[in-house]
Amino acid sequence: MTTETEQPLTIDELAARAGVTVRTVRFYGTKGLLPPPVIGPRRVGHYGREHLARLELIEELQHRGMTLAAIERYLGQLPPDLSVRDLAIQRAVVASWAPEAVETVSRGELERRAGRALGEEDLQRLAAMGVVERDGEVFRVDPGLLRLGAELLDVPLSHETVLAARTALIEHSRAAARELSRLLRDAVAERDARDVRSLSARMHPLVVQALLTTFQRSLREELAQWLDEEG
Repeated sequence: MTTETEQPLTIDELAARAGVTVRTVRFYGTKGLLPPPVIGPRRVGHYGREHLARLELIEELQHRGMTLAAIERYLGQLPPDLSVRDLAIQRAVVASWAPEAVETVSRGELERRAGRALGEEDLQRLAAMGVVERDGEVFRVDPGLLRLGAELLDVPLSHETVLAARTALIEHSRAAARELSRLLRDAVAERDARDVRSLSARMHPLVVQALLTTFQRSLREELAQWLDEEG
């Protein structure tokens, strides 16, 4: 589950990174929700990024009110070889079911959740991306964006390019949301308010999944075309 360039985690480190107890990690393992660790020297179990990503998805599902049986069914429907990024996308879809939530945390807690130490430049970049907002010695953070923001810190792109990409994504996402909202309003024009709310709740995760899938395919096609032209 780990690569040569990736630092393996002990069960204590995995639990700390995910914000759960060691007992919880072991429980999920016995239920088959987490794959077994790689056994290293001295019979110590080593965990990788895939374990962390799957554990974060399980916790997100639980926070959305799903029972353990429902979580087992949900995970059972996913391909067994999902990558860390695929698992992160699944978590993003699940998180989209809930309204935005902002938490106030200390710097130590922020770094623990980000899974890394954060220098002043890192904090400034996260603030510019809208992931955190500093208020003295505490930080207001969107938990759903923190992991993504932390990963973007290592992307070999300039700060200006990352912010321009964020602006482009927001503008096009809002345009798509407006058009989809208009289509839904036209489709349910004859229904009462309760029907509209019920349909919206059911459509939300489906629309998010459709947008993610469509964007991924479009991006792959654009990159493939660009690489062909460069080659």
